Amino acid sequence: MIYPIVAIGDPVLKTKAKNLPADLPAAELKQLIADMYETMYSAHGVGLAAPQIGKAIRLFVMDSGPMVELDEEDLAELEEGEVPEQGIKRAFINPQMVSETGEEWGFEEGCLSIPGIRELVTRHADIVLRYEDENRQVHEEAFSGMAARVIQHEYDHLEGVLFTDKLSGFKKQLLKGKLARISKGDVRHDYRMKFAADGKRR
Repeated sequence: MIYPIVAIGDPVLKTKAKNLPADLPAAELKQLIADMYETMYSAHGVGLAAPQIGKAIRLFVMDSGPMVELDEEDLAELEEGEVPEQGIKRAFINPQMVSETGEEWGFEEGCLSIPGIRELVTRHADIVLRYEDENRQVHEEAFSGMAARVIQHEYDHLEGVLFTDKLSGFKKQLLKGKLARISKGDVRHDYRMKFAADGKRR
């Protein structure tokens, strides 16, 4: 099942998500995760958080493969013995950020809930995350590079934070009109969306 992506302006995107209960039926959880992957891929995304499909629960999926694919030139620039970053496809249930460390670096980010907008966002290079997998097994794992960035972006969604919230006051002011138009559905998009202004799905 492909869900419509909730656009900026919907209160669910500014709500801190709640943990999934331990007694949630396994079949229901697996179906939701499968639906989220299907929704993410249909929108050509690399990450999708549950609030983006209107569910204020602590769950996100990601597949960073498309962001770390290297061409011959990129491979030639790797230092001797350096291993290229591998893409990560995974579901994260009830994640909790343990630490964010390392040198901060900037990258132009976008978001399926804010189509047509891309801006430079600075994030930590390394993180440690505690989370449950699809089988509700608990892990504490370190991530770095692009995977860490995608996780931080999706984790922010669970905290009610959008990447545009991290921009300077000046940049936010410049984008104010565009963001308001997106919230009303006045934006080009090639995947199903739901807009808070009129409640319509398109």
